[in-house]
Amino acid sequence: MPVQHQGVTYRAADAHAHIYPGKIAEKATASVGDFYSIPMQNVGLPHVLAQRGGEAGIDRFLVCSVATKVEQVRSINQFIQQKCEKYPQFIGLAAWHQDVEDIQGEMDDIQARGLRGIKLHPDFQQFFIDDPRMLPVYEEAHRRGLPVLFHTGDSRTDYSSPYRLMRVIEKIPEFTCIAAHLGGYSEWKEARRELSGTNVYIDTSSSLFKVSREEAEENIAHFGVDHTMFGTDFPMWQPKEELERFFTLGYSQEENQAMLYDNFARLFHLD
Repeated sequence: MPVQHQGVTYRAADAHAHIYPGKIAEKATASVGDFYSIPMQNVGLPHVLAQRGGEAGIDRFLVCSVATKVEQVRSINQFIQQKCEKYPQFIGLAAWHQDVEDIQGEMDDIQARGLRGIKLHPDFQQFFIDDPRMLPVYEEAHRRGLPVLFHTGDSRTDYSSPYRLMRVIEKIPEFTCIAAHLGGYSEWKEARRELSGTNVYIDTSSSLFKVSREEAEENIAHFGVDHTMFGTDFPMWQPKEELERFFTLGYSQEENQAMLYDNFARLFHLD
């Protein structure tokens, strides 16, 4: 059943969800919760995402996982590929690591697996977004039409600060990327001040629980309704509850549909 709100039916995609193999799902989920001191509301298993999201009316999911060691990249990407084949509603992002040496070969493998972009979490992976080693990666992702989803912002560290992403965009002006968490988790004001760009998208994940309605609206206005996508950051939050938080923002039916699905579909070339 599609998402229903105040008598209106919406198609919805979750533009930010994490999944893990069964043998590590509980440990990986708990580790993320410990990092942010936030109790996790689910276990990051693919079937749980499909079930909980489906119950909320979501029928597309951008799924990813993060490589904290370079030797994890291929196994994670194989896992994401397999789950996208099993769950056709999943669209997969590839893992990457800053120590990958064969950029062309890894990109070839990513595309051969049918993965549609790359996910990076600089705070977990402990590299700066604007690390010179990563510029060739961003350039090649851009050349191949692979959007990069960044965890962006954390007031406790400087790895993923919005200004660092802006330094990349200044070097690659047409770089297509997603600055997660309304442009910068716990650095929402800094995101508005430091970050802009015609191909910068944001998602709403792991932000609506904390920011005021006014601040959320300021960030969405800064980046544009047409560049904002709904996301849950599963397993951090329940899809149904995140949809309820999203609708409290009070946007129009047309704006809601853009952020819930249309922008996502345009970015990832879906029907």
